[in-house]
Parts: sequence; C-alpha cells; structure tokens
Amino acid sequence: MRHPQARWHAAENLAKCPESRCRSESDEVGAMVNQQEALERLTGLNLGYILELYEVYRRDATAVTPEWRAFFEQWGPHLEQLAAPSPAAAIAGPAFDFTKVAAVVQLAQRIRHRGHRAARLDPLGSPPPGDPALDPAYHGLTSQDLEHLPATLVGGPAAQGARNAAEAIERLREIYCGTIGYDYGHLQDRTEREWLEEAIESERYRVRLSPTEKRALLERLTAVEVFERFLHRTFVGQKRFSIEGTDTLVPILDEILRQVAETGIPKVAMGMAHRGRLNVLAHVLGKPYEQILAEFMGLDHREPVALTEGGTLGYTGDVKYHMGGIRAAGQLQVILAHNPSHLEFVDPVVEGMARALQERRDRPGAPEQDVDACLPILIHGDAAFPGEGIVAETLNMSGIPGYATGGTLHIIVNNQLGYTTEPQEGRSTFYASDPARGFEIPVIHVNADDPEACLTAARLAFAYRQRFHKDVLIDLIGYRRWGHNEGDEPTFTQPVMYRRIAEHPTVRELWAQRLVAEGIVTRDEAAALEQELFGKLQHLRQEVLTRAQRADQVNGSIGSGAPKLPTIATAVPLETLKELNRQAHTLPAGFNLNPKLRRQLQRRLEVVEREEVIDWAHAELLAFASLLAEGIPIRLTGQDTIRGTFSQRHVAFYDFETGERVIPLQQMPAARASFAVYNSPLSEAGPLGFEYGYSVQAPDALVLWEAQFGDFANVAQVIIDQFIVSGWAKWRQRSALVLLLPHGYEGQGPEHSSARLERFLQLAAEDNVRIANCTTAAQYFHLLRRQAILRTVDPRPLIVMTPKSLLRHPRAMSPMRELAEGRFQPVLDDPTARQRPDDVTRLILCSGKVYVDLVTSQFAATASHVAIVRVEELYPFPGDELAAILRQYPNARDVVWLQEEPKNMGAWTYMQPRLQPLLNGRTLRYIGRPERASPAEGFAEMHEQEQARIIAEAFAGVPEPAVPA
Repeated sequence: MRHPQARWHAAENLAKCPESRCRSESDEVGAMVNQQEALERLTGLNLGYILELYEVYRRDATAVTPEWRAFFEQWGPHLEQLAAPSPAAAIAGPAFDFTKVAAVVQLAQRIRHRGHRAARLDPLGSPPPGDPALDPAYHGLTSQDLEHLPATLVGGPAAQGARNAAEAIERLREIYCGTIGYDYGHLQDRTEREWLEEAIESERYRVRLSPTEKRALLERLTAVEVFERFLHRTFVGQKRFSIEGTDTLVPILDEILRQVAETGIPKVAMGMAHRGRLNVLAHVLGKPYEQILAEFMGLDHREPVALTEGGTLGYTGDVKYHMGGIRAAGQLQVILAHNPSHLEFVDPVVEGMARALQERRDRPGAPEQDVDACLPILIHGDAAFPGEGIVAETLNMSGIPGYATGGTLHIIVNNQLGYTTEPQEGRSTFYASDPARGFEIPVIHVNADDPEACLTAARLAFAYRQRFHKDVLIDLIGYRRWGHNEGDEPTFTQPVMYRRIAEHPTVRELWAQRLVAEGIVTRDEAAALEQELFGKLQHLRQEVLTRAQRADQVNGSIGSGAPKLPTIATAVPLETLKELNRQAHTLPAGFNLNPKLRRQLQRRLEVVEREEVIDWAHAELLAFASLLAEGIPIRLTGQDTIRGTFSQRHVAFYDFETGERVIPLQQMPAARASFAVYNSPLSEAGPLGFEYGYSVQAPDALVLWEAQFGDFANVAQVIIDQFIVSGWAKWRQRSALVLLLPHGYEGQGPEHSSARLERFLQLAAEDNVRIANCTTAAQYFHLLRRQAILRTVDPRPLIVMTPKSLLRHPRAMSPMRELAEGRFQPVLDDPTARQRPDDVTRLILCSGKVYVDLVTSQFAATASHVAIVRVEELYPFPGDELAAILRQYPNARDVVWLQEEPKNMGAWTYMQPRLQPLLNGRTLRYIGRPERASPAEGFAEMHEQEQARIIAEAFAGVPEPAVPA
C-alpha cells in the first residue's frame, strides 16, 4: 500500500463510558486475555512478584483471581523450577525455557496488534511495510520452539484445535495478515480490545457467501461498474468522479443497511464527498437512472420559486455530484446529505442531523435520546481525512454529551492518491486513518479487491458500534481508475501507478473469474449481465431524450413575487409572563445558590412582579420560557453559553456546596417541550455545522448557536457560506437556525469588536436569511418569538448581532408592558423627534449599539433638530418602513448613515444603494470610521478618539429649520 435494554434515556447520559455494560460479556475471553497479559509479565523484576503470588495460590487457591488460578494450574510446576534455590535447578527439567513462554505470548500479541502492517491491503500489489516484531526470530524463537510449545500460550479462538504454538501462530497470521488489517491495539479500554480479539479470531462476523449470494454480488458489482462505464462512454469528458477502483463501497453500504434493517434502526444519516456519489445515489439511495441521465443531458429542469422580495428564481441548483437524496425502503429511511466541494465539512452537519433524528423533544426536561433511532455514516477521502481539520473537530465531538450520536460508522474511500498529491506529500502518517487513533477509534483496513473481506469489515464495524456505541472506521484501500475527474490526465504526475492501474482487472472481473473457476457462473453468463445493463441504460437515455422533445417548454418568469408575510403576533400576556418568570427561577428546596446569583435571581423575580424594566438576558429567558409553554423545543449551544460569555445568562445554577446543577427551564410545570443547553468545544466550524444539521432535521425546534465573540464566527465561514446562506438556493434545504454573534466597538481591539456584519449582508439575497441588530431587550424578545413561530411556515436562518456593553445598559432595558403588548419592529423611530417632525433638519440612520452612544452623548440633549432612527432588521431590507419614516421628516434635507465600523465594513455598502432611491433627491451622507484593513483599533486611546469623533460629527453643523416666509 502506498503510503434488549431500555432505549430511551436522558441526553445528558449519552456519552457516559459503556465500560460497565461491557464487563458482563465474554468472561471466558477476558480470562484468556488476562492470562496472556500475565505471561507477558513473566520477565525481569515482575517474575519475583509472580512467584510470590504463586505461593499465595499454593496456600489458598481461592485467594487469587480466577485468571491467575487457571494460569497457575497449568504453569505451576514450571514456576517451581524457576523458584529453585540454584540456577542449575531452575534450568534443569524437561527442556523447558520460561523465556520462550513469554516470547510466544509476546509474538502472538504483536501479530494481533501489528499484523495489519503485514496484511495484503493494496489491490495494486505493493508489498506491505511489515514489522520486525512479527518475526519469531525477533523474539528469539525458532520453528522448533513453536512446535514444542503448547497452543494455549497463543490463547483465544485461534489456539483452539491447534496441536502446538506453531499452528496457532500460523492461524493468527492468516487472520491478521490477510486482506483485512485489524488496527485496534491503541484502544485503552481492555473490554473493547478483548471483545474485538474474540470477534476477529472466532470469525463470528466472517462472511462466507453461498453460491446464490456470490452470484448476487456479481450482479451488484456489474451494476456498479457498467453504470460508470456507460457514463464514461456516453458523456465523454463530463465530470462524475467515478467510484471505479473502490467499487466495493456499494456492497459495503448494502451490508451495513441490511444489518441496520435487521437490528430495527429506523433511520440512517449519511455524508460523503463527490467521489462515487452518483453510484451511491443510483444503487444505494435508489435514484432512478433516467433522472441521473437527464442531469447529464441538461434536461433536468426545476420550477422557479417565487420570492417575497421579488425576483425570478429562488432555486439555482447545484452540480449533480453534490446532490443528496432520501430513500424509504420498508421501515428504513436513508438520508444522504447534500454536500459542497469543501471536503469533509458535511461531517458535523450529518452528526447534527443524526442527533436531531435520535432525540424526542415533545416532553419537558432535556431531550430524550435513543442512539439506535439513527445511525450516522460518514464516507471520507484518504487525502481529506487527515488533511481537513474539520475531521478532528467532528471526531472530538463524538464523546461530548451535547453532540454524541452513539457511534458513527466511518469509511475512508482510499484511492492512495489525493488529486495529484502523493500520500507522503499529503500527510505525516503511514495510514490515512491514523488521526482516528488519537480518539481511540478502531480501524479495519481492507483490500477493496476482496469483496468478502469488505463485507466482513462492514459486519464487524457495525457490530462494534452496536456493542459499544462508539465510532469505528473502515479504511477501504483501493485505487482511482481515472484522474481526479474524468477530464484530467493522471499519467502526467503518476505515470507508473497508472500503468499498473491500466493493466489491473476491475473487482467485477476478478470476482467473475473466481465464480467461473468455482463453477457458479460461466464466462458467457457474466458477459450477458454486462450487456443487459448496458442495453437498459441506452434505452433509458433514449427515453429521456424523447420525453424532453415532447415536453412543452415553459417560458416567462415570476412577476413581482409573493405578497409579504403578515405581521406575526409575538406578545405574551403579562400575567402569563409573571407565572413563567416564577417557574423559570424556582430552585429545589435546600439548594445552596451562590450569594451573588441569589441577589440577581431575587431582582429578576421582583422587577417582573412590579412590572418594571428587564435586561437583555432576562428578556431572552422569558422568550424561551414562553416558547416552551407553547410546545416549541429549544436547543441552545456555544462556547460558555450556559453561563454566557459576559456572565449574563445563567440558565443553569450550581449548588455552592455540592456542585449539583439545576436547569429551571427543564423543570417548569408549564413547559410542553424539551430544553437543551450545552457548552460547546472550543471550536466554531464543527459545532456550527452540527447545529445547522440539527436544525434541518428538527424543524419543530428553535435551534440557536452563540459565538463567544462574533469575531470568531468567521472560523466557521465555510459552514456559513456553503450551508447556512445557500442551502435553500442550491438544494432546497430549509433551516431556521439562529446565530447569536456578540458585536460592538468598546475598545477591546480588532479581535473582540466585529462579527463582520458586512459579510452577512453581502451574502443576503433571494430571501435566504434574516439579519438583525437590535437595541432593546423587548425587540430581542419579539425577534426570538417571531423566529420560532415562523420556523415551520417560513424557515430561514436568523443572524443576530447581539450586544456586549448593552446587556445591562439602562437604555437597552425594556418595560414589561413592551413584552406583553408590542411586536418586533424592523425600524424604530426617534420617540422624541416624531413629536415635532417639522423641526428635524438632520436624520441619522444607524443600527445597533452605536445608537446608545449617540443618545447618551453630551450633545444629544440639545440636538433638537436631529432625529435618530434605528434600523433593527437589516435584511430583508425594510424599505416600506424606512420610506414611511422619511416622509415624516420633510425638512430633513441632511440624511446620514452613521456606524462605528469602518466604511468598507459594517452596513454602509449594503444600505447606501438601497436607501438612496428612497430619499427623493436628497443625498445620503456617511459618518463613521474610514476604510480600514483591521476592523478596530488595538489601542484604547485611539479607540476613544475615534468614537468621540464619530459622535461629535453626528451632531456638528446641524442646519437650522427654514424660517417660514
């Protein structure tokens, strides 16, 4: 190679170690492995300890463990020789050398743990790297030694029936050094290692096909290969990213799905890149051949979709090898996620999908998770698996309570080549799968040209996942028959390799040759299978072409778009809010709350009862409580989200004495749905991808992801660009995910000031998202409730620029009546200026935290001719609302867009071309930072100067009202 138990349980308990469930099984296997481990210790200083333990056994056999008791029963006499008073006595006896005993045990264990390095894994025939420790001579053993020592030294099923250690070792070599390489010695949990050793050596999962099954497999491989050959010949040069060279991926998936169906798992969520996707869509997902052919022929047209903001198309589509699909076969549903060309970024998305499909959210408390409600399968590339960091992020989440899915089945489709990059150029490890070792994931390397070995790997991998509910990986080692794509010439960079590939028979040809040799089929029958399918595909292509010629052509375009959505009622009666507030702050009797938090909790209770003002986090809590009471599940995640980056949220309380955690929203009597809140790993791309996937498969829930600071959201830019903002346009995939991005200039430097509002506005088009920058707690309350209510009728992602300094600022607080009577307002007029609109000569438009800087400045009190209007929702652009406000101020000839971000950032470049047409001849002026390379100043003094300049300029030179004639 080139380089029967209760299934529903609380979500918090998912990632607990399964070790306690494992210890009850395979006691006999455990005894075997423990005995081997004991033998391995019979050298050096450990021998003295063994002899002492033997003396204890001699006095009372029940005083040692059963494993040691079995060992001493067999080897006690030899230990007595070692314990003799003189070296001569110890050596005397029937040609027995105890060092040979230890050497046999060590050799057996090296074969078990390192035999994969001698396995025949490369279909192209390159020799395996080997390992010196696999040679008996390395351990000081000869063939005569092995013939004279008992097979029990080797242990396990491989030793059963063997006459001596030589036969047992040979059997081990056949198992561990064949066309499957078992790579599990890195596992720390002994129970897992013991289970795998027994499963491998007993060959419980070894596939031995009947003649009928062998013929069926030939038919399957023929379908896989002929489909690719037909496309290659018919659509010359068109990209399809052929599966040829790793054709056995399809039988592997067939076997896994068969096992899934037999086990009763109702759903499978799959993710994969473009290599082999068309074949998987056709043969695993059941996508009709004629639909795929129509896509190649450019005849697969989709209907345009009307937009609320006007336009002609809401679905622009994607290339055929990025599309996903859903297959329902009996009780089993298989979902293949849509995928961009950004390799591996679909991984956390699929995990989120699986988690959503595993959870029950229609009850109060934490969601109830059944890890056997959905199996996640991720299909990777050999270059991308070690190359893309998102893989490590995804693997890291596999054991974390908020993200675990009960074990993912990973498959590396290993071409032994990345585009034109050799393995040694693309990774620092020997195996492409080696990053998985750090997460204690067992790896099964298998030769893609051995179909039965591939099916064995699939069975064992699935069994391990079901047994331990942990990740497992199949490394399917094959080759790539063509270039990276079918228009690429691979011999430019890999001439030697591709000469070997050109001469190498396909796996279908090899399997057919074997079946002919076994008398199961004839050569003519094998050839007839090819010809039959080729003819079928030709006929279907002609049918597609004929239908397209008969079809009426649809011309024209969508007019002005669908009408705007009606106003959404989001207010909650005051008495309801009071009761929910009490329930959301109720702690168990005897709970020792931190004194500082106790004062905060008491204040929250009092301000609501007295109908006073509440801050941002309190409004958020009441929004959550009200939605739970209405039966809407909520999932909130992010870095430090439980407490809140700025210590503002506190949805969980911790007993000051015991550390016990209580989440009152999970214990509310009024709740009719689940509430989940988790701190995420210290990463953005993986967790955000996970939440996107969760939101796609949980349209019933309000799913929120919070960045620690909005500045860090760009670490997940691929998820934002390729999934969140474009998923509907490319794939008709809906999501109502909410992104909470702390944003605002407060002198914390260029890394803690900007959520890059400009980038989200640049990505906004075709009604794909909602973008808000609120300034009051009530606005945030209504915004969250509106998003939750719209999640099933008009689901779109919501991006919120959340505050930092405004979290507790009096000007951002809201009276309770605004929650009970109001609704979300896309634009907020100046409450003072609108009382005297004719006096206003300067109209300042702004968004977000800078509004508070303006109204609290020293100039504001005397600025009687200035109106400050807040744009609270930037996208969809609130044109009607802004036009109405502009009409209110007929004398405001000076119209300003003011922001604290640099001119090439923030909302200016988005707002200017949209606002200007509304001004009826007036010119829109800019106030803010000049264009900058960095979003904010790193020096506090410079920041203060810039903020002061912006505010002063806003109120400087305000025109006087015209004097009536």
